[in-house]
Amino acid sequence: MLRTIIWFIHFGLVLPLTLPFLPGAKRRKHAARYAYTQKVAHAWANSLLRLAGVKVRLTGEEHIPSDQPVVFIANHQGNFDIPILLGHIAKPKAFISKIEVNKIPIVNVWMNLMGCVMIDRKDRRQSLKAIRAGVETIKDGQSMIIFPEGTRSKGGPIAEFKAGSFTLATSSGARVVPIAISGSYRVMEETGRIRPATVDVTILPSIDPATMTPKELVATVEQQIKHIVEGV
Repeated sequence: MLRTIIWFIHFGLVLPLTLPFLPGAKRRKHAARYAYTQKVAHAWANSLLRLAGVKVRLTGEEHIPSDQPVVFIANHQGNFDIPILLGHIAKPKAFISKIEVNKIPIVNVWMNLMGCVMIDRKDRRQSLKAIRAGVETIKDGQSMIIFPEGTRSKGGPIAEFKAGSFTLATSSGARVVPIAISGSYRVMEETGRIRPATVDVTILPSIDPATMTPKELVATVEQQIKHIVEGV
């Protein structure tokens, strides 16, 4: 419990320390901004992981195309998935998030600078508008992380992937990079408090969405990730 208390205190105190870096992000544009925000996010995320005692075993990083933006598709086991991916995948990236996160001070400013897509699940029109903005962000050079289950599995079976989540890839033409996350739920969701854990992150070969129908793409990526995480 003490680790959990210290972690949340650290989370609250470290955010103001990023404020001096905001002007540097705001005056940069496009790829330069994405690279700059990635450096800040990388440092922030790794500070959270170190304090929580999280060790990440990353494999398959060579499958990430270095010369183009991509859409990362990952399963979602727990709250620590985002800092794990921000801290251990070097490629600049943003992610899709529920709109409620936009209420967190400082975090919301950095997310907007990164090009994150805020989705209001209760407002279909807003969601479609946000997705279109996300497609333009990808075309501008920023990669995107998507959790197509729509919620955390918390160590349970991987939920069915929502086809709509793949719109960013199919509409932008960006390659899809599947990511299998195993063990992140043990950090927080398993006991309700933060504790050390080892998390395996497996990056699989990228897929050109133009080579499949949208339905085939969803089924292929879901099966590949399930095979790693659940052995199915």
